[in-house]
Amino acid sequence: MHSKVVIIGSGPAAHTAAIYLSRAELKPVLYEGFMANGTAAGGQLTTTTEVENYPGFPKGIMGQELMDNMRAQSERFGTEIVTDTVTKLDLSARPFKYSTEFNPDETHTADAVIVATGASARRLNLPGEETYWQNGISACAVCDGAVPIFRNKPLYVIGGGDSAAEEATFLTKYGSHVTVLVRRDQLRASKTMANRLLANKKVTVRFNTVATEVRGGEDKLMSHLVVRDTVTGKEEVVEANGLFYAVGHDPATELVKGQVDMDSENYIITKPGTTLTSVAGVFAAGDVQDKRYRQAITSAGTGCMAALEAEKYLADLEVDDRE
Repeated sequence: MHSKVVIIGSGPAAHTAAIYLSRAELKPVLYEGFMANGTAAGGQLTTTTEVENYPGFPKGIMGQELMDNMRAQSERFGTEIVTDTVTKLDLSARPFKYSTEFNPDETHTADAVIVATGASARRLNLPGEETYWQNGISACAVCDGAVPIFRNKPLYVIGGGDSAAEEATFLTKYGSHVTVLVRRDQLRASKTMANRLLANKKVTVRFNTVATEVRGGEDKLMSHLVVRDTVTGKEEVVEANGLFYAVGHDPATELVKGQVDMDSENYIITKPGTTLTSVAGVFAAGDVQDKRYRQAITSAGTGCMAALEAEKYLADLEVDDRE
């Protein structure tokens, strides 16, 4: 099968691109994956509960419902959605070639590819983590910090870099107090961020300390955290109604590794202000190329950009073919 444009991904970036491309009559094919990278179709939003900061929903909307709506909108305008995972992608020649998990022996082609495979927050696999994920545990303070269960409650952040410092500072707006657990004896954050964090009266930084277990109550919400001093080995149980991981993300870029330029953390490098990658006809949108904002709304924005740039690329390609 040959397509003008193929979209790989299933989150806000992928579906926004699909909506724009299908309305432009380019008949996009979107591969949403089947538990790709261990996440259901719809991406990271399917692992969240209520989304309160996506415009247009004054009362909030559940993450799964938001993605179901985006999927329905993509289909409404004619996007072909395939529940299969692209496992091989050859960008060495045009048209680009790819195959999928369920049909590995079939080779398909496309004139343009939008990579919107996202990134996954690193987890610590603590005892109790699965039970209280999104019931007290989160990997995004900006997304979830204002949720009622965290307001005026003791909150904890794990991490020692700039992201941890930023998340902890943000959470002071909502929590009664924020404690940052740093496994080493110093912060990795920049000097400015570190000084700002240490000077905040609503923040306590505990060095040489790690979390070992998450506990909760009968309401199935997190209520306590077990922490251990890595120097003395002493453990204690502390009251904690929220735990935020700030230990990094892993972009899902294995599919294009060695084929497009990436940075040291394996995020796809795009030309500033665009979604253009180092390979003409290949565009990157969403968290796969954004390690700073990682928001549904910014992902949707880059999905729009990728669609418009792919549309222009395909139009120029047609002109070149005619000449």
